[in-house]
Amino acid sequence: MKKGDLNSRGFTIIEVSLVLAIAGLIFLMMFVALPGLRASQRDTDRRADMVKFLDSVKKYQTDNRGALPGGGTQTTDAINVTVNSPGDANTWPGFYKAYLGNNFVDPSGENYKLLILNCGAQADQPCKTSNPNQILAQIYDNPINYTIVVVKQAACNGDHVVASSNPRKLAVLYRLEGAGVYCNST
Repeated sequence: MKKGDLNSRGFTIIEVSLVLAIAGLIFLMMFVALPGLRASQRDTDRRADMVKFLDSVKKYQTDNRGALPGGGTQTTDAINVTVNSPGDANTWPGFYKAYLGNNFVDPSGENYKLLILNCGAQADQPCKTSNPNQILAQIYDNPINYTIVVVKQAACNGDHVVASSNPRKLAVLYRLEGAGVYCNST
């Protein structure tokens, strides 16, 4: 055999090592990016759920002459509303059951809960806070616990809550997995 024939039959160890290193980098990038993409998709689904929640509130208001469900009238009145909560149709648990149903769950599979706050006439109103993360930090220890924070007589201004003179307005806040808080209002 000639010396030139030996090189033309296969790849060198350097060429094989280079291909394996590139393939390894591609797989590493996929495994690093994949969890972030999944969290981003769940956050997108959560935003859509908050829009669905607000649409359901608007439908409730249409059915009830503009009124909001009852209960949760104190500034820090927590109503733990889940899919199994009993209640008549004029309360938040009844609204949840009648207008959202049993299929309204977080994309991770956990049941959503409601925390109802009222932006009333008290000086320590949560809606006076310029940052929704401060509101959420005051409300619960674990920032991701599937709680939809409903602030009555409030509206969203960008990503924070401000007081509203309209008692039928409400703002909805939800802590996202990826970044910050999603705020939307009626």
